[in-house]
Amino acid sequence: MATPQATIERLPAGTGTGAAAPARPAGPEGERRDIVRAARTVLAREGWRHCTAEATAAEAGVEPAAVGRHFPDHERLLLGVLLDSAASVAASLGAVAESYLAEIHDLRQDLIALGRAWLAPLEAFREHFAIVRHISAEVTHLPAEAVDKWQATGPRQARRELARRLRQVAAEGLLDIADADQAAERFILLVPSSVVQRSFHGALPLGRAEEDALIADGVDDFIRLYGPASR
Repeated sequence: MATPQATIERLPAGTGTGAAAPARPAGPEGERRDIVRAARTVLAREGWRHCTAEATAAEAGVEPAAVGRHFPDHERLLLGVLLDSAASVAASLGAVAESYLAEIHDLRQDLIALGRAWLAPLEAFREHFAIVRHISAEVTHLPAEAVDKWQATGPRQARRELARRLRQVAAEGLLDIADADQAAERFILLVPSSVVQRSFHGALPLGRAEEDALIADGVDDFIRLYGPASR
């Protein structure tokens, strides 16, 4: 079974925050990429309402007019950055679900391993979760379209991929699941979310022992809900 980091490293280069930035191409395309990267950085640092075209330009080292040339609607630029970031995290979680539920050897231990791996993006995508922390605080001020598309592209997509894999595990008789989408939501709430919430999306990391205890308790609750009747 792949480690969480190995699973993430199978993704295309540049999807994690630790990836080195590609060399800037000359001309307008390079400037455009710099502006997108700058918008992501400011969005993670300042949040949606303070990520202005002027702040993006200052971060990118260009004139504000350059931002307007490439992105006349700055709010659409922010939405694109948010959706790209959310899609990268969802893709990594889909790969984790596929890897850790492909073959079950010990249901409890494999679900614990899945819960641990589900947390790996907190470290691999630190910038994304900084954005999430800001958005969570600003959600009532964000455009409804942005919130809905973020949820559909990120969290809901990851949950759908987990549901697909749980459905296959249930087909093998290892879980008793009538509604795989609901089971996936319950797994996320019971297992990784306990760590995510207590650590404020990775901003204040917990100790390994505390994380392991929370994950194991959540898995035990999940198995009580969805374990086969013969257990």
